Amino acid sequence: MARLVRLVDTSRRISGLPGVLISRSAGNWNKDWKPGPYPVNPEDRAAVARKYGLRPDEYKPIPDDGLGVGDYPDLPLVTAESRDPYYPWDHPEHRRDFMEPIHAEYDMYGLDRVNASQKLRFSVTQQFLAFMGVMTFFVASQAIPRRWKSALYI
Repeated sequence: MARLVRLVDTSRRISGLPGVLISRSAGNWNKDWKPGPYPVNPEDRAAVARKYGLRPDEYKPIPDDGLGVGDYPDLPLVTAESRDPYYPWDHPEHRRDFMEPIHAEYDMYGLDRVNASQKLRFSVTQQFLAFMGVMTFFVASQAIPRRWKSALYI
């Protein structure tokens, strides 16, 4: 009980220090990372390209289809698995560098998720036909009623 009282007393003293409060609330708001409105003129496009760390000739916004991505750049889809694992990445667990612009759906293409650049051994059609063949065999073999050797198991 004495330890609990000491912990509460220490936390009261620490909470009054301004340095602790500043370091605890350090960070930006998520409104700072929110995409802005769709650019309409070349000056807006150049400003948005600077915002995302791209050259104005590299910047191409995602077409405005009403989903609300705004001025986010239309980046090529490069999955994490297709990147060089031996490159000295700033974030090796995600295989990306600091301040590198990422794809709008980056969370779907991580190392533990979908690899869109993978060359499949069998096509999707072949996989579907193999699955249907196996399922048809098992369902068809169970459709015939079982015949028992004696009447004890009826």
